[in-house]
Amino acid sequence: MDTVLIVVHLMVVIALVVVVLLQRSEGGALGIGGGGGFMTGRGQANALTKATGILGTLFFLTSLTLTVLANIHRAPRSVLDGAAPTTTSAPAQPGAPGQAPSGGSMLDQLRGIDNRSTAPAPAPSAPAAPQPPQR
Repeated sequence: MDTVLIVVHLMVVIALVVVVLLQRSEGGALGIGGGGGFMTGRGQANALTKATGILGTLFFLTSLTLTVLANIHRAPRSVLDGAAPTTTSAPAQPGAPGQAPSGGSMLDQLRGIDNRSTAPAPAPSAPAAPQPPQR
């Protein structure tokens, strides 16, 4: 059922794009339109307008139906379910790696993190001397 509705939805989308592109430009937005077009009579313009309206309505109906079908088996849940912590753990030890220093304001904690991340790295050891080839 879902697959059939998706195929119908895609056909409606393609037809809607084609119908919109066939319509004559009224304002000549970038100086492109305005001249004679594929369909120039008033009757054809009314037919394209009606086709656009019908295809637009079908597009919205298939979109809404696909949304309802996607959510029909989903269990309702509260937004607050994700806000509550799921596990409780002991507070982090001060000075533990990867943890912000405890105490002080948020600005002090951020400065502590920044100071640890910009601390100079230990100097690399000297490279080993190359060994002469054995003969």
